[in-house]
Amino acid sequence: MGNPFDSQVEIAWCPGCGNFGILRALKGALTELNFSPEEVVLVSGIGQAAKLPHYITTNVFNGLHGRSIPVALAVKTVNPRLLVIAESGDGCMYGEGGNHFLHALRRNPDITVIVHNNQVYGLTKGQASPTSEEGFVSKAQPWGNMSTPLNPLSLAISQDASFVARGFSGDVDKLKDIIKEALTWKGFSLIDVLQPCVSFNRVNTFSWYKERVYYLDDSYQPEDRIKALEKSLEWGDKIPLGVIYRHQRPTFQDKVYSQIKKEDLIYRGVDFDKLLVEGLKLFT
Repeated sequence: MGNPFDSQVEIAWCPGCGNFGILRALKGALTELNFSPEEVVLVSGIGQAAKLPHYITTNVFNGLHGRSIPVALAVKTVNPRLLVIAESGDGCMYGEGGNHFLHALRRNPDITVIVHNNQVYGLTKGQASPTSEEGFVSKAQPWGNMSTPLNPLSLAISQDASFVARGFSGDVDKLKDIIKEALTWKGFSLIDVLQPCVSFNRVNTFSWYKERVYYLDDSYQPEDRIKALEKSLEWGDKIPLGVIYRHQRPTFQDKVYSQIKKEDLIYRGVDFDKLLVEGLKLFT
């Protein structure tokens, strides 16, 4: 019997793209956690990474560049019974969607955010992204990227994000385990996935990462925020993988439903005729 999340849609990624590993890990995690396609919503923006929902059988919202997080927050708030995942690339999430990312850290919605971090804009043919190293040369930056790279893990931990992890698309089994932990965590779960772009980033390759990444062992305590912040700053010769930080906090949805004290918003019913009449009054 096949995976219920399998899709027959032809995949339009480059051969060898790191996105394939993320797709396999996500489908494996959903299956092993016994979710059905009807219980899951995948929200994405624009970009090569944002095509992933097209290649998986489930509920999908493919929206504007950088806008996957607010849509995911709305879906989860209206129907908290759904498992809601926002996924896109580093440009979409940290660049165009950077403002939404920041405020999601504050609000702590009960969603999982998976970022395909290839340190480059792949869809538009190789411009430097928010996480590109300073000096990264592309056709758009022939003199090299003149900006320092964003550190999304340090940023998230500094804002006391609920769950912060890093994975590597070259290790599907370990990435699957990280995704499973994030999906079962209550609160905002960030997984920054190191995802080599075989076409436009010839620096941060699979072999480059394999020489540098290592997994945090059982002695590491992800509840220690200061230690987590220190660990998130490791980059270069050694790059840590695994759950970097976790801290249980009340979710945005908990706070909303503590105030309205009613059933899920999606089941409350709406008088659309009344809404239309009230709306028309605003223009008369």
